[in-house]
Amino acid sequence: MPSMDIVSEVDKVELRNAVDNARRELDKRFDFRGKNPAIELKDFSVTLSADDDFTCNQMVDLFRMQLSKRNVDPASMEVDDKPLHTGKTFSLNVKFKEGIETLIAKKLVKVIKDSKLKVQASIQGDSVRVTGKKRDDLQAVMRLAKESELGQPFQFNNFRD
Repeated sequence: MPSMDIVSEVDKVELRNAVDNARRELDKRFDFRGKNPAIELKDFSVTLSADDDFTCNQMVDLFRMQLSKRNVDPASMEVDDKPLHTGKTFSLNVKFKEGIETLIAKKLVKVIKDSKLKVQASIQGDSVRVTGKKRDDLQAVMRLAKESELGQPFQFNNFRD
């Protein structure tokens, strides 16, 4: 019986590469000179800091562009609403969603069941397991999960016949 897992993961290596590329671009760009921009990566959290809040917001756009170049979906980012002002610098924290939360997993299972496809969906920790009789049904579920606007990008693992 064919099955697959729907997960939400961020590739740590590609994230590090995107941070390094953004650092290089910050050093090259003239509009960031003298504003002391910095990007730091710790686990799945990135800190963007600069001398003013406008520059921090520009850095978020630059970082999104670098993520999309490295095939990391920018929809997995959670950016703070306002830059944090400490002393002379402003900083923004960017966190990445790892795993599917229970509430979103329930919504995803509901969307799958409402589609009337002949598949079974079950929540397994931070992923959703989908089984069906035909491979075509699982591919339809993949299309459905990508089209559903649940605020999180999905990947598909363990596709088995």
